[in-house]
Amino acid sequence: MDNEQKILQKRVQLTGPDYIAYAPRSLDPTARDRTNEHFLTFDGPDGSLMAIWTQAWQEPGRGNINHTMFSRSEDEGVTWSPPQVIAGPKDRDDPTRMACWAFPLVSKSGRIYVVYNQNQGVKGWILFHTGTMSGIYSDDNGATWSQPQDIPMPKSPYDDPEGEIPGEWIVWQRPMRDLQGGYFVGYSHWVNRAVARLKEVADWTEIESVVEFMRFVNVDGDPEPRELEIRYSAWGDKALRVPHREVPDLSVAQEPSLVRLPDQRLFCVMRTCSGYIWWSQSWDDGETWCSPRPLLYRDFGLPLMNPVGCDPIYPLSDGRYLILYHNNRGGKVAGGFNDATPREPVYVSLAAFRAGADQPLWFSPPKLLMATEGIGVDGVKRPLNEQGAGSLSMYASFTNRHGNDVLWYPDSKFFLLGKRITQAFLADMHVPEM
Repeated sequence: MDNEQKILQKRVQLTGPDYIAYAPRSLDPTARDRTNEHFLTFDGPDGSLMAIWTQAWQEPGRGNINHTMFSRSEDEGVTWSPPQVIAGPKDRDDPTRMACWAFPLVSKSGRIYVVYNQNQGVKGWILFHTGTMSGIYSDDNGATWSQPQDIPMPKSPYDDPEGEIPGEWIVWQRPMRDLQGGYFVGYSHWVNRAVARLKEVADWTEIESVVEFMRFVNVDGDPEPRELEIRYSAWGDKALRVPHREVPDLSVAQEPSLVRLPDQRLFCVMRTCSGYIWWSQSWDDGETWCSPRPLLYRDFGLPLMNPVGCDPIYPLSDGRYLILYHNNRGGKVAGGFNDATPREPVYVSLAAFRAGADQPLWFSPPKLLMATEGIGVDGVKRPLNEQGAGSLSMYASFTNRHGNDVLWYPDSKFFLLGKRITQAFLADMHVPEM
């Protein structure tokens, strides 16, 4: 075994994973599989565990190189099939435009849809946010896939008024079933420069954004992707907005994550540029939403701190919930990055439903889940705001299978890993009572 392989073999264990879904075999910065993120696992119609993710030759957005990967496991994540490119360019010479941020929809008959952002060769604020919606499907558990089809999206007041630049949007979590049998999911929607409050920004965390929702109504009818019926809510001037901490009339609200409460409410958390996680709720299955507000550990308690980084919330098998966050406000770092750092370490809080409370989920104090301490995939420790340092952006997913709760996550946008969330780990985490 050469030295590079020894480094990778040691580094992949740094966050204590129980499963290794994918690990690049090289540190080559130009390798096709150099970047792996947006790791969405889901139950396959054949009982297997399936996964899709965005892969790139380098950090996404620096070229027409993002593509969507698919793999499956027949032994609960212990081993995985060799991944295949199912959308986007297959090699550097492939002229296909990049396809990223894919999400799955599985019909009752077993048809697997994969829907994604399809870049059209033009850029809004950020290339890999800019695109139309496309979709493919498989009727044989991922062995073969249909040709891609465009899925119509309505023109939003937040989009380019000239219609030359497609919308700038990302669905970042796995859609959930709604109460009518469809699929429901939130998405980030960045405001086109022409209609944004700030025409020039110091960095990407100042780009205006809102949270909206889409509902896939007819998936179980197995339509062609172009015939998927989508209804939108909290759309346009009803979108969820959160004030930027330095520019209060500027909204920065992104990456909504949803759970269903015992009384059937939908509870949504989102990342912001306020230094805190914010939340909203819906009493009518996502048709209307209350104004967002900071997420507190309990009514009248302290807020959960987070930079402009992922803060997903997931249901546990026992009826409680788990939220992931970084437990710091972020902020300007001398000579370094911005309000998005540090995305490290990862803390979790246990949440429980509190009927009658103003905020329906209350949270335990934070507990450390994992950290890289700045150690990059090459084994070198760097300051957390420095290029190449280890980081834990939780573009993750969660499965509850056979009583086994597993977080599936990217480590440094390189390794794709799984970590069991056990009752032993949760035992010392206590949610306050009313």
